[in-house]
Amino acid sequence: MLINSRALALLLAILISVITTAFLSLVDEALNVALVICFLLSFSSSYILIRICLEFLFFRQIKEIHDALQDIRSQDLSFVTMGSGITASLNPLKKINKEIFNYAEKKQAEISELKRMEAFRREFIADVSHELKTPLFAAQGFVHTLLDGAVKDKSVRKKFLRKAARSLDGLDILVQDLLTISQLETGEIKMHFEHFDICELCKEVFDQLESKAEKGKITMEIDHPEDQPMFVFADYRRIYQVLINLVSNGIKYTKSGGHVSVRFEEEKGRIKTSVIDNGRGIPKEDISRIFERFYRVDKSRSKEKGGTGLGLSIVKHILEGHSTTIEVESKLKEGSVFSFTLKKGKAVEHRFIDDEEE
Repeated sequence: MLINSRALALLLAILISVITTAFLSLVDEALNVALVICFLLSFSSSYILIRICLEFLFFRQIKEIHDALQDIRSQDLSFVTMGSGITASLNPLKKINKEIFNYAEKKQAEISELKRMEAFRREFIADVSHELKTPLFAAQGFVHTLLDGAVKDKSVRKKFLRKAARSLDGLDILVQDLLTISQLETGEIKMHFEHFDICELCKEVFDQLESKAEKGKITMEIDHPEDQPMFVFADYRRIYQVLINLVSNGIKYTKSGGHVSVRFEEEKGRIKTSVIDNGRGIPKEDISRIFERFYRVDKSRSKEKGGTGLGLSIVKHILEGHSTTIEVESKLKEGSVFSFTLKKGKAVEHRFIDDEEE
């Protein structure tokens, strides 16, 4: 038999009114009219009070708990938004209901995060597969061509071996970049902070990229007086990687005859470094995504320019390890500015990156 708040309230109201009327009937002076009025009053008041108590304090809360449990069982957690309106109450059923909503809200957040990570994993695997496939297939094609008889021709053999080696070098760089990002994310790479002159570090970066800039007819300059060092407290090797990536990108995406400059400014106990180019710029809708792994603004032209598509992602992770972020300002056909700040350091003697550190 189905028992609801109305039926239960009716039964209890009848019972209370009967008992009340029976007690009143024991009084000799009580009239029949008085007994009827007593019965009706006790019945109506009891029914209303009991119905309200059962409906709002018990049955409604039990129904919500039952519905919530059914939704959790069916993995439909859309109801969790209702939980935000539940306030503290002395009603134990409301407390139970609130706990269920809190539990469901946590599970909803976990499920959303798992779905996001699953989508990221699928996209990442697809990107890695695509990036690995290109140099592998290229090297494989050159080697098979040599095995099919081209190895006997010395000029062809040397040309194809050089191309295969270049493809494998690109594959090695890609794998190394993937390992770097993985180690940065898992915390395997620890930052070793020290005081150094970031102006001198920038000169070393320019020396490293000088031939690349000359090949593209790009001028490089440090927009800062030579006699004013800018000391920072950071990881020397990692900031070297940051500047190498940013300046290299500036050279890569700037047309012949353009320029790339690095500017240093002091701001409230921090040193702001800006890498500025007058290249082709970045569309506004792409700026928020350029630090994603393998994301390329112009995929076809980026492939021609080379690179693994991981440089800016590495930059982002390194700067996060320094408790700072990188800011981007860019206009199409005018250029881009990549800026980040580091804690100001103390004056020390100049140092160089040795071969082992690189």
